[in-house]
Amino acid sequence: MRVFNKRLFLILDLVLLIGWVYFINTSEAQPQVKAKVQTVATPANAELVGSNLGLKGKLGALIAETPKCATGLKKGCIAPQASRGYLGIPGAKKPSFILGLLWAIWVGWIFSTVGAFGGIMAGVGHITIFGLGSYAKSFKKTNFALNKFLTDSIRVSNQFLVGLSALISSVNYAKMKRLVFPLAIALGVGSVFGSTLIPIITAGKISLKAYIGYFGLAVFAVAGFMFYGTTPAGLAKRRAAKEAAKRFEKAAKQGNVSEGGVKLVKFSPTQCVFTFSGVEFRFNPMLAALGGFLIASMASFLGIGGGFLLVPFMTDIVKLPMFIVAGTSALTVLIGMVVSIFNYMVVKGVMVWWPLIGAELVGIFIGSMIGPSTQKYIPDIWLKRLFVVLALYVGLRYASKGFLGHSIVPPY
Repeated sequence: MRVFNKRLFLILDLVLLIGWVYFINTSEAQPQVKAKVQTVATPANAELVGSNLGLKGKLGALIAETPKCATGLKKGCIAPQASRGYLGIPGAKKPSFILGLLWAIWVGWIFSTVGAFGGIMAGVGHITIFGLGSYAKSFKKTNFALNKFLTDSIRVSNQFLVGLSALISSVNYAKMKRLVFPLAIALGVGSVFGSTLIPIITAGKISLKAYIGYFGLAVFAVAGFMFYGTTPAGLAKRRAAKEAAKRFEKAAKQGNVSEGGVKLVKFSPTQCVFTFSGVEFRFNPMLAALGGFLIASMASFLGIGGGFLLVPFMTDIVKLPMFIVAGTSALTVLIGMVVSIFNYMVVKGVMVWWPLIGAELVGIFIGSMIGPSTQKYIPDIWLKRLFVVLALYVGLRYASKGFLGHSIVPPY
């Protein structure tokens, strides 16, 4: 039954991935054609910028093909003389660096504590709090290609924050002997392929509305899956994890957590056995690699770290306690983030706004150093419930905004 559940999880992931690829290559194809017409025809007498305004690469070319702001056209346009904001675009949103720093501390803490939601929370900041989502959306009818370029920029900006948090968290959890290296490497090998494939397929092809809708739907679905794991029925299937968690929580109170760390017992291509707090766990590295590929593919599509899928995979499929999931998830995410960022920026020419990223990375460092030290004081079940609450909120907000056109939870 356990093997059947693993295979069912992987099959469902594969179906979702195929559905997304089909969506990208069909429903997005027609709007691309319309966008080329709308760039010139909305409004009929719109004057194009006609210059890259000193902006390099693909962004400069897109700016030149965007209408100038004029009477009757105040949104989805460029005001060449306006002060420069995001990506150096005149008139663009200019997020507060202080707010970026503070929000990034929260992002770093939550990712390093539960091993997930770093990318999702980074997305909440970039899309909603900093207003970049509404700014990108404003170009949907005037320059659809610019809308997609800004969406890709948001995706990669999310991944930069997650990447640094993953690096710091991996080092800290490794020192605490709460990282399952064989599982992280197996998942990471699969993630390399997924993180390479999706940027090549999707860069420049995803509208902000589609991105937000599927972003929310994926998170909302995972929330239900994780909530089941906190119910009596779900907990009954995780006896080993429950026992290990109890032992670790007891050791944490006594100050002896390092003695019960992860210890490798046996490793082969088809079976890995290790212990944590004296309790034995095992998994199939080949199945883990396949799971890593599917998870990284969906994470790269959404522009996030993938921890929101890795955590339920490790807690409810491999059945590990949360105390060793966060660090293992972080190392896996780190591998995927490095590959995904390289493909988006080097291969596809996506850009990020370095002044904002720099301020956020400072906050990420602070939050990621705090998380591993505070996690051991939070009971295992409450770590999962924290995960579920965040997933429900984020999923509801972005799924409703993407598919209904407005959020059903605040901020509206």
